[in-house]
Amino acid sequence: MKIIIVGAGKIGELLCKDLSTEGNDITLIEENPKILDRILSSSDIMGLEGNGTNCEILKEAYIETADIFIAVTHSDEINIISSIMAKKLGAKYTIARVRNPEYSSQMKFMSESLGIDMMINPESEAAYFITRNLQFPNALNVESFAGNKVNMVEVLVEKNTYLDGLKLKDFKHNHFSTILVCIVQRGQEVYIPTGNFVLEEGDRIYVTGGQSQLSEFYKSLGHKEERIKSVLIIGGGKISHYLVEQLLNKKMKVKVIEINEEKALALSETFEHASVICGDGTNSQLLDEERITEFDACISLTGIDEENIILSMYANKMGVKKTITKINGISLFNFLELDGLQSIVTPKKLTADNIVKKVRSLINSQGENIETLYRIADNKVEAIEFKLPKDSSLINVPLKELPIKENVLITYIIRNNELIFPGGSDILLENDRIIIVTTEKYLNDVNKILR
Repeated sequence: MKIIIVGAGKIGELLCKDLSTEGNDITLIEENPKILDRILSSSDIMGLEGNGTNCEILKEAYIETADIFIAVTHSDEINIISSIMAKKLGAKYTIARVRNPEYSSQMKFMSESLGIDMMINPESEAAYFITRNLQFPNALNVESFAGNKVNMVEVLVEKNTYLDGLKLKDFKHNHFSTILVCIVQRGQEVYIPTGNFVLEEGDRIYVTGGQSQLSEFYKSLGHKEERIKSVLIIGGGKISHYLVEQLLNKKMKVKVIEINEEKALALSETFEHASVICGDGTNSQLLDEERITEFDACISLTGIDEENIILSMYANKMGVKKTITKINGISLFNFLELDGLQSIVTPKKLTADNIVKKVRSLINSQGENIETLYRIADNKVEAIEFKLPKDSSLINVPLKELPIKENVLITYIIRNNELIFPGGSDILLENDRIIIVTTEKYLNDVNKILR
């Protein structure tokens, strides 16, 4: 695929790395020569210095031959205008990052009327991720498939629970027959386990199941069936704007602490049912005055990673049940192994994963075959929801007879909105959706799970 990316910010840089690694022909357009040189020196891509709204620059990048055009500069307006120009000049598919909440209600109209194929909002995606995680207070992280019918939750194996020392085939036979432990992360190693795999204290396991089954699973570990009813948000930026709206719709009590008076005032005027405090959320005295210990969840969304980490650690120490931390420089903190944090949200990664999913679907001759894609366990594992085309090699053959690769696991089948926990005698049909977990990289075609 020939892909042109405009903007070398955090998302642009991540996309250059990810999409070039997957074998695509990438051209990056960036105004800042120092940033451009730095990325070119570390990635196997082409580069042009200039503005994405400059027609001559687009022509110099051979825009007429581009399969995909992606605009992810810091300016919504530049992203929108450059995507319109790219489409007019011959780019087959255009993607624009649009962040302004004022545009959020106009996304569909702008996409249809302006000819932009996909518009993506990192802050809105992050807010949705946070809301989803709040539905599972005991999970470290949550990913959803099939319109939230199936969830994949990350759970820590704790000492003195029945999981510690448990062989996985005994988990299926003696505990939960319709829940699957599909990934185990032990230190820096990641496994797609077989039935003979034995869990150990400290393992991070990824478990797939329906919401009711996962609730029973939590109960079996000694966790109460708790529901998040009150949320303290520290930081009143764009993510908070989308998040407050979502949480209020779920009838949660919401309080926001924002140090910038103008932002605090704007939030309070927009959301009259939320409590907004203008103050320094890193001040422990203020947090105590605002009764942080009485909230079910604390979400740290300031613009500084270090502040967010400290805030979440403080909330944990004060006994808050659920903490969610926004971290942009995720690679650094993976290296430091900050296990004290519960859930981590990284907007740029959510956006990059969404765009990579779209690119892979477009690469495949069947088109929109990838419904959902998550890269998890430090990007060592991918969980993908595929829709089966009518000519797939997987159709009408019992699963036990399919030569499925060793590093691939089919976790669920979704047929006519019904969940099927797959057994060896089950067969796949046209338009079935299957959820697979794999350590294989860059999977863009469901037939590639076969040997």
